Amino acid sequence: MLSPTNILSKSQVARTLTLPARAGVGLKPEHFKEILATEPDIGFFEVHAENYMVPGGPFHYYLSRIRERYPLSIHGVGLSIGAESPLDIDHLQALAELVNRYQPESFSEHLAWSTHSDVFLNDLLPLPYNTTTLQRVCDHIDQVQTHLGRRILLENPATYVEFAASTWIEATFISEVVRRTGCGLLLDVNNVYVSSVNHQRDAHAIIRALPLAQVGEIHLAGFAEQADGNNDRLLIDSHGSPVAQVVWDLYAFTLGLTGPTPTLLERDNDIPAWPLLLAEAKLADMQLCAEPEGVSA
Repeated sequence: MLSPTNILSKSQVARTLTLPARAGVGLKPEHFKEILATEPDIGFFEVHAENYMVPGGPFHYYLSRIRERYPLSIHGVGLSIGAESPLDIDHLQALAELVNRYQPESFSEHLAWSTHSDVFLNDLLPLPYNTTTLQRVCDHIDQVQTHLGRRILLENPATYVEFAASTWIEATFISEVVRRTGCGLLLDVNNVYVSSVNHQRDAHAIIRALPLAQVGEIHLAGFAEQADGNNDRLLIDSHGSPVAQVVWDLYAFTLGLTGPTPTLLERDNDIPAWPLLLAEAKLADMQLCAEPEGVSA
């Protein structure tokens, strides 16, 4: 555990660049050349950190050129902030070098775990929400923010199971993590909807209970639908389809509470042609620019 003298103060953590309150998309290799050739009117691009943890190569060549023209968000998927094991210092240092290289307006990670001892699991797994987990997550976030010298955003997860050991509800747990560490919230609206269906909860109530004043970015994505062992609906955060209308509606509700907020359209599977992805981002831009309606749900 870090000593208090090694942890950034709340004022230091809060000093960070910000993304424009517009829609952005995940930057994919399939679109590198077209983006550079057409220079589309888009708010920002986001990349997964782990795809760029190499010293050189074509990914860095294209990202460097695109970064010259657009704001950038870097999204981590491998820190395993919720794991029982200590953070991987080599991974954290590689991340720090990447952040220093590109100076993104935003860096985010997941409230999840993906490592156990020396085993890496290619998934973002849920946590029990209790006091022990809370202390561990806060310690890890303090360590990350100190090492990077910046505030990070923590993403709410999409979950498919819950733990009997949980003594906090998720929104209260996240709010306490944000309060204790000074980190911000990456509010994934699709994850809220997926979890609300899977656990039979009210998505609007979940949104209201989160620390909305600390939201630095919103994520939107598509989901897949299956049936569980009881033949109940089971939604999967697939990132493989357009955003569903019910998620667009929940996004509009969210914006009514947060005001215009940088919004990423996530698409990691079945990547569409660039014009289709750009058109979906324009739908988010339209909502960001729309006059807010009264919130009643």
